[in-house]
Amino acid sequence: MSSTLRFQVVGEAFKKRPVEVLSPKERPSEFFAKYVFNRQKMMRYLPTEVFKKMVDVMDNGATLDMATADAVAEGMKRWAMELGATHITHWFQPLTEGTAEKHDGFVEHDGKGGMVEEFTGKQLVQQEPDASSFPSGGIRSTFEARGYSAWDPASPVFVIGDTLMIPTVFISYTGEALDFKAPLKKALHAVDKAATEVARLFYPDVKKVVSNLGWEQEYFLVDEQLYAARPDLVMTGRTLLGHDSAKNQQMDDHYFGSIPERVVAFMRDLEIQALELGIPCKTRHNECAPNQFELAPIFEETNLAVDHNMLLMMLMKKVARKHGFRCLLHEKPFAGINGSGKHNNWSLSTDTGILLHNPGKTPLDNLRFITFIVETLMAVWKHNGLLKASIVSATNAHRLGANEAPPAIISSFLGKQLSEVLEHIEYSESAELSEFSEFSKATKHGVHLDIPQIPELLIDNTDRNRTSPFAFTGNRFEFRAVGSEANCASAMIALNAAVAETLMDFKTRVDALMEQGVDKLQAILKLVREDIRTCKPIHFDGNGYSEEWKQEAARRGLDVEASCPLVIDRYLDESSVEMFRKTHVFNRAELEARNEIKWETYTKKIQIEARIFGDLCLNHIIPVATRYQSSLIDNVHKTAQIFPAEMASSLSANNINLIQQISEHASYITEHVEKLVEARKVANRIESEREKAIAYHDTVAPLIEDIRYHADKLELIIDDEIWPLPKYREMLFIS
Repeated sequence: MSSTLRFQVVGEAFKKRPVEVLSPKERPSEFFAKYVFNRQKMMRYLPTEVFKKMVDVMDNGATLDMATADAVAEGMKRWAMELGATHITHWFQPLTEGTAEKHDGFVEHDGKGGMVEEFTGKQLVQQEPDASSFPSGGIRSTFEARGYSAWDPASPVFVIGDTLMIPTVFISYTGEALDFKAPLKKALHAVDKAATEVARLFYPDVKKVVSNLGWEQEYFLVDEQLYAARPDLVMTGRTLLGHDSAKNQQMDDHYFGSIPERVVAFMRDLEIQALELGIPCKTRHNECAPNQFELAPIFEETNLAVDHNMLLMMLMKKVARKHGFRCLLHEKPFAGINGSGKHNNWSLSTDTGILLHNPGKTPLDNLRFITFIVETLMAVWKHNGLLKASIVSATNAHRLGANEAPPAIISSFLGKQLSEVLEHIEYSESAELSEFSEFSKATKHGVHLDIPQIPELLIDNTDRNRTSPFAFTGNRFEFRAVGSEANCASAMIALNAAVAETLMDFKTRVDALMEQGVDKLQAILKLVREDIRTCKPIHFDGNGYSEEWKQEAARRGLDVEASCPLVIDRYLDESSVEMFRKTHVFNRAELEARNEIKWETYTKKIQIEARIFGDLCLNHIIPVATRYQSSLIDNVHKTAQIFPAEMASSLSANNINLIQQISEHASYITEHVEKLVEARKVANRIESEREKAIAYHDTVAPLIEDIRYHADKLELIIDDEIWPLPKYREMLFIS
């Protein structure tokens, strides 16, 4: 990009005005799920008996027979066509970490040379997209193309534009899962079954336990024209070059600040479209970094919450472009300021309305609360490396541990009150249920401020710890390490399956003690006390950023590995393989295949970054540096011709210094870009995807960061009028 064009682009970006958003006349509660075939629509468009069968399928996992499917498809078609739909698609989540869809029209030949609009149960339930071009980790060869998508009735279908979108799982011809949804549903079934068995130890009437998820989606907005002028943003989602702005977030004035008018217009438009698609958006605000924002919904069942997050990320990108923005979901699009995460707030609840991680009003309720807290901690302790593997990626690696996100060591913060409770139980010799009565105190306490007109404040009994990757926050756990670009399913598969395993083990041990004649409640308390001691190393309420914690975590036996390719190994630990086998989520072949995909994806992302980075350095930065250096040399030469030697030397001293600095930085960049290219070539010759990923991590990625230092120094030296790329101050402060 020429310097003139850069200034034109920046100038146009500052002229942007909000796009007018026509808000619906109805209240949000009236247009919520307008384009979703939910239960209310089913009652209207399906025969009563068909509706009842569908409720049984959705709530109880009953088998969907083809006659019912045909009737449901007919009702769906009538509803969708009333909204203008002409096509259908099976919407699935392949291992690309995005979504996929293939559209088919509502048309079939009528046998008389004409067409009829038709949609059958067979088309609803199953499609056959080509599986050969999606990542399979070696499960399928390129010539073995057959794969199947199958409707997930637990996630309502919806209409976008002219297309009826049907959420589905995606499996290979030989039955292995090729997506995120299929194993997620297996993990949710496993935790439902295991948690129900344990919950019945306290409440015999419990029939089902649901995993709940509330995600918090962080993102950046950048003017579309500035985005287009940055090849690194276009190709990788982050800026590979760019010196930090003199002012970024150090004043803390953006966080929760007044939302710019143009951004509010985008948010309003996004919320309206999201609400119409049944996504229960609730919270919006400025985040810490300039031009960084957050959207959070009301909690939902985990399977549906994951679908809604994937749908929302798709919507965010579309709506942003309408408003002249590009939405950046990369975990670290700008160096020197906070990156973006997606905190996963997770909990378990029963069909009888009990939140299992919430204290109750009776000693029995509180023993149940402690039991589920401790068994969750057992899962995190036993599989802390696996949980880390579920959230690592080439993009999230830039954010973890960077004083803006949890460190790359999984631990759990519990807060003072709960920590004291567990310590009391651990060292108590009592086996009486009565000792749990004191935990029924209110979870909040009042604080009076000596300020007129300000009422009593209710203060939580536990603070928050932003350095904790897995923090207890009152009635749920917050898995804070998940990246903003990630599919939540990855973390939720690992977490729910791990918790299911520990709950299964706990129930087996309780049953064994009861068979020996031990009272049920005493057996529960005995095992809870044992497990508190076992999982104690995972409990840490201190500063997760400190060097002392890294050393202490290693002493405790926690996984402290920070290399993304090596962390991925944790999926193939025998403890992980056995856990996934017991919970029927993955077999070893599926785990091996997914690891191949993870390593390959890591390599490709760093490879793309390296190629774009080299191009920027050699074709954008070095030519500009050379041109500016030449102008300085010309100035020095002419000064020497005009002025006396001593005066010329004094006048040219600064320029000569700049010439030398440019030479040093430019020479370093040129020399090391060649090394970067060679490092890629060496890595690319490695056949093993794991070893190739390790090579890219150890040799290629560090070179990019090393060279960047010198390129960013040139940005400070070279005349602003000829610098080719939009700068941080221009991209981050225009809203």
